[in-house]
Amino acid sequence: MSPNDPSPPHRPLIEPRSMLILLLGVLTGISAGGLTYLGGQPWPISVLAGGAAAAAAVRFFDTFVS
Repeated sequence: MSPNDPSPPHRPLIEPRSMLILLLGVLTGISAGGLTYLGGQPWPISVLAGGAAAAAAVRFFDTFVS
């Protein structure tokens, strides 16, 4: 490449909307799993509850975040 060639524009790896939805889903899953564990359930059940909550949260926030 010569210095006169324009470089392709840099674009984000993931769009901000997608990042926000995934972040909210992960935070919801961690919170739900942690609260389930603190509620006295064994850790495998807590992980399953957190995963289910994260999946539901991603679906929910995908609907409502514009």
